[in-house]
Amino acid sequence: MDRRSKIIIVGGGIGGLTTAIALRQRGFSNLTIYERRSEIQSKGAGFVIWANASWVLHKLGILNEVESFGGRLNQMQRWAMDGDYLGGIDIVTIDERIGFPSYAVGKAEFQNMLRKKVNELGIKFQNNIAVSFMKDNGNDKAFLQLADNSTIEADIIIGADGRMNSISKSYIQSDNLPIYQNYINWVGMLESKNPLPIENNILDYWGCGERFGIVPIHTNKVYWAGCKALPLNSSNTEPTDQLELLQIFQHWSPLIKTVIEQTQGTHIKRIPVFDHNPNPVWFRNNVCLLGDSAHASLPTSGQGACQAIEDAWHLANQLAHFGTLKESFEAYQNIRFEKTTAITLSGRDFAKSLFSTDIDYCLERNRSAKFTDYQKTTNNMIALWSRDLN
Repeated sequence: MDRRSKIIIVGGGIGGLTTAIALRQRGFSNLTIYERRSEIQSKGAGFVIWANASWVLHKLGILNEVESFGGRLNQMQRWAMDGDYLGGIDIVTIDERIGFPSYAVGKAEFQNMLRKKVNELGIKFQNNIAVSFMKDNGNDKAFLQLADNSTIEADIIIGADGRMNSISKSYIQSDNLPIYQNYINWVGMLESKNPLPIENNILDYWGCGERFGIVPIHTNKVYWAGCKALPLNSSNTEPTDQLELLQIFQHWSPLIKTVIEQTQGTHIKRIPVFDHNPNPVWFRNNVCLLGDSAHASLPTSGQGACQAIEDAWHLANQLAHFGTLKESFEAYQNIRFEKTTAITLSGRDFAKSLFSTDIDYCLERNRSAKFTDYQKTTNNMIALWSRDLN
């Protein structure tokens, strides 16, 4: 591809920002990111940059910057709501086998780091630019119509505009209907005055139709998620999200109560959880999907942001390698579809297990977890997450 091609990235989240950095480092000079919001907003409080995503960040030369605000992790521990230990996945082994460290990070901090890098590279970033729709413009191209009714053309349009209302996905796949997966996620970020007894371990508590996870970033800083199986249009029974969570998890580990109580109410968000059915069509004409627009997975996959980061690496590589858009997009889609589909479906299966409301099923699930071969589980995660890192 001509490195002077005009490229517009629709969406200034993790996928869009990382793609811009990867493209610039491949020599593409005419890059613009359009973000509809006025400032960085992150749905999730934090996420784990697993070793596979760290591999990409290392290749892009920005992994060292993550070390300044990210926290290293030892284990992913599973617990029953009554405090019974169910087993753990060794994160140190994952890191050693893939060859790079995993980090827990605040999502806003990570996006700010990417945004700073974009600015350093001289990439144009425009806030408050909302795309209303895309339409064929002849000659195998599409144009963008903005909310102010102006139109914009580009040689390449990359759709990184999310899972819920992706204009890019609507243009390419027609069906843009996200699927509610029958549970609500309350997420929060806590910076405590006192150290929390977590010891660099992810704590994953399982109930029946309920779950609570705590991820340490530093000794005094954690992000967390409390989840409950609920109908889509359900509302809180308590006046605030904080009180709702204290009610739901009142009989669980005392640590959970501490974490909820110490988190400022403004740092708690209530999020109905959606994903998309895998669709193998990721491009049309000069428009290509990336991140959640292409393959939205559930939080239970643990890989949503990481797979957007991988997308950025592979799409930039294919655009730099091939002479035509069709060849580039086809190669990118062929590399990415199988892996992201496996991650999406495994996340769904895990969510169905976690958010079952059948008490007998949940008791048997927990019993089975205690006898799980966690070394085999770890090996399977490594095999899937490390696929196509080249």
